[in-house]
Amino acid sequence: MLMQIPESDTVRLFATALAIGALLGLERERRRFAEGEAPFAGIRSFILIAETGALAMWLGQKAGTSLIFIAALAGVCMLIAAAHLPERERLPETHAARGVTTELAAITTFLLGGMVMAGQEVLAVGLAVANAALLALKAPLHGLIRKIGEDDLLAGLKLLVASFIVLPLLPDAPADPWQVLNPYKLWLLVVLISALSLVGYVAMRWLGGARGVAVTGFAGGLVSSTAVTLSLARDSKGVPEFADAHAAGILVAWTVMFFRVGGMLLVLSPSLLHATVWPLGLMCLAGVLPAIFFYRRSLKMPGKAASASVPLSNPFSLLSACRFAALFALVLLLVEFARRSFEDSGVVFVALLAGATDVDAITLSMVDFGKGAGLLSLAATAVAVGILSNTATKAAMCFVLGSRALALRVGATTLVMLMLGAGAVWLG
Repeated sequence: MLMQIPESDTVRLFATALAIGALLGLERERRRFAEGEAPFAGIRSFILIAETGALAMWLGQKAGTSLIFIAALAGVCMLIAAAHLPERERLPETHAARGVTTELAAITTFLLGGMVMAGQEVLAVGLAVANAALLALKAPLHGLIRKIGEDDLLAGLKLLVASFIVLPLLPDAPADPWQVLNPYKLWLLVVLISALSLVGYVAMRWLGGARGVAVTGFAGGLVSSTAVTLSLARDSKGVPEFADAHAAGILVAWTVMFFRVGGMLLVLSPSLLHATVWPLGLMCLAGVLPAIFFYRRSLKMPGKAASASVPLSNPFSLLSACRFAALFALVLLLVEFARRSFEDSGVVFVALLAGATDVDAITLSMVDFGKGAGLLSLAATAVAVGILSNTATKAAMCFVLGSRALALRVGATTLVMLMLGAGAVWLG
C-alpha cells in the first residue's frame, strides 16, 4: 500500500495555524517573564491549541460533520478551566481577581486554527496579528483609558449617534429647489470632518498638558490648523527667542492640513485629488522643508522651548456640527448661484472668500461640483484658491498677533508656498 502524500495546500494551512499559535504564545510567554506571572499556557501550549483547532476542522471536513470541531472546542475549554482553577487557588489573595486574558487568548487561538482550515486563512492571520498587538499593548491601552475623560467619552458617543442613528434617518435626495442640498450627503460630510477632529482632539488629550510645539502642530492640525496658528502666534509674543519652535509648530499644522484635504479627496473624489495634486504637493513640500529646518534649529536652543496648549472645544458638539453644516450649505448655494449667474470667475471668487474662513467647506463643496461635465478643472482651481486664501489668512495672523521673528520666518515660507501654489494653478 502506497503512502499518501499530503497536498501542499494542506501542509501550508497547517503551517499557518502553527504560526498563529506561535505568535500568540510568544506574546503570552514574554508576558509571563516580564510580569513574573505563571499563566497556565506558554508558547508550546498555544502552538498545540492552534494545531488542535486546525486538526478538528480538517477531520470534521473529511468526515462531513461539525460535531468533531464542536467536541474539540468543548474539550479545550474544559482543559483550560481545569488548569485555571487550581492556579487561582494558589494565587495570593491580592491577585485573586486576576483577569482571564490568557484563557480567552487560548480559546481564540483554537478558533483561529479552525478558521485557517475553513478557508479563511488571510482573515485568520490578520486577526492573529491584531490580537497579538492588543495583548502586547496592555500598558499603553490602560494608560489611554485613564486619560479618557467624560468629555472625550461624550464626544465619541455623539459621533456614534450622528453616524449610526441620525445619518440613516436622513433622505438621500436633494431637498431644495436648486437640487443642491442633499441632507444625507451633507450630514455624511459633517460626520467625516467631525471624526477627523475627534482624532486630533483625543491625540492632544493623550499627549498631556505639556506638549512641545511641533507635536502640538501635528495633533492640532488634525482639528484646526487655524486654531494652532492663532495659539502659537499669541504665545510667540512673549517668548520671541523661541520663534524657531513656534514657526515649526505652525508649519507642521499647515502641512497636516494639506494631508487632511488630500485624504478627504482621496476618499470622496480621487479624480479631483489628481487634478489638485500639483498645487497641494508643491505647497506641502514648501511647508515641510522649512518646518524640519526650524525644528532642528530649535533643538539647539538652550533651555526648554515653551510648550503650547491649543484651546480646543469638544470636537463633536451639536452646535459645532450644525454650524459647519450651515456654512457648508451656504457655500454650496453660493457656488450654484455663481455657476448659474456668472462665468468661471464667480466660483473662484466664492472659493476665495470661503477659504479665508474654512478650507474644508469649499473643498467638500467642490466634490459634487467637479462631477459635472467639464467642471473638474474649475473645481480643482477653486480648491487650490481656497487653500491659498486660507494660507494667506493664517500668515496674516502671524504678522498681526505674533512676534516679529515669527512673522519673518512664517512670512518667507508663506511667500514661497503662495508662489508655488499660484504657479501650479496658472500652469494647470
